[in-house]
Amino acid sequence: MMERLSDETRKTVLKPLFDTGWEMVEGRDAIRKTFKFHDFADAFGWMTRVAIWAEKWGHHPEWDNVYNKVTVTLITHDVDGLSSLDAKLARKMDGLLSEKTD
Repeated sequence: MMERLSDETRKTVLKPLFDTGWEMVEGRDAIRKTFKFHDFADAFGWMTRVAIWAEKWGHHPEWDNVYNKVTVTLITHDVDGLSSLDAKLARKMDGLLSEKTD
């Protein structure tokens, strides 16, 4: 059973994400980040790579894509807040962003 992040865990798990541009969503226990790419194809390619991991982990982001920007909100709906899965997927998204896609 998935649980919400405790106050103590949030301090260690969320701080590195905030350092990479993630931020809390006002009015929700969720995090958000906007990723910017060279063009639509790069944005869509990254979304496809993320989708593979999201499906594998059974944890799907709220996101929207407009041309070269993808805005992602992460929340675990089962606990109505942030869980370790959100931090894990956020780290994966950041990691996939830094991979070369030649």
